[in-house]
Amino acid sequence: MTSIFITDDHPLVLEGLKNILTETDTLQVSGCFANAATMVEAIKTTSPDVLLLDINLPDANGIELVQKVKSLSPSTRIIALSVHNEYAVINSMFHEGADGYIQKNALGDEIIEGIKTVLEGRRFCCSQSAEIMRQKAKDGLQNVPKVTRREKEILQQAARGLTTQQIADILFISPHTVESHRKNLMEKFEVKNLASAIKLAMEYGLIRE
Repeated sequence: MTSIFITDDHPLVLEGLKNILTETDTLQVSGCFANAATMVEAIKTTSPDVLLLDINLPDANGIELVQKVKSLSPSTRIIALSVHNEYAVINSMFHEGADGYIQKNALGDEIIEGIKTVLEGRRFCCSQSAEIMRQKAKDGLQNVPKVTRREKEILQQAARGLTTQQIADILFISPHTVESHRKNLMEKFEVKNLASAIKLAMEYGLIRE
């Protein structure tokens, strides 16, 4: 019997996936979690065969979570669940160690196929995302940028509409330091202004509205 953990903060998604999986005799849903913290604690004592992981959780970014899960349970196959279909997001998930990538609107049969494929040691990409990977990105980001804790703080405060001086006062750093981080962020996201970097950071789940 294949044990499966599902982590998603939407109750309807959790219930829908659970119903799909329990219809297959060889699959057993061993745990359902609404956030990263409870899933990580559970995986410290129980290693599921497969983890279906929402990449936009309220308390963690799925891209950054993959390596943590793999370090705790190397044998667990991780399939990302996402509404994102951008090359940079898909590529980053695989780069960090995910075994599969499935759009949340995928059919049940495709989810089952994905689970069987990763258990065989092969990478799986749902049909929608596989097409994106085949086309590749002709321009734009190839991977989701790795953003430091301080850079996230600055992005989050800037998203609130705060000025450089206000951000500096809140974070107890100099305005010059804030400006340096802003410049680095624009370079990482390959954009010409911080507003565009904020927009992408929100889309990728690096910061929240």
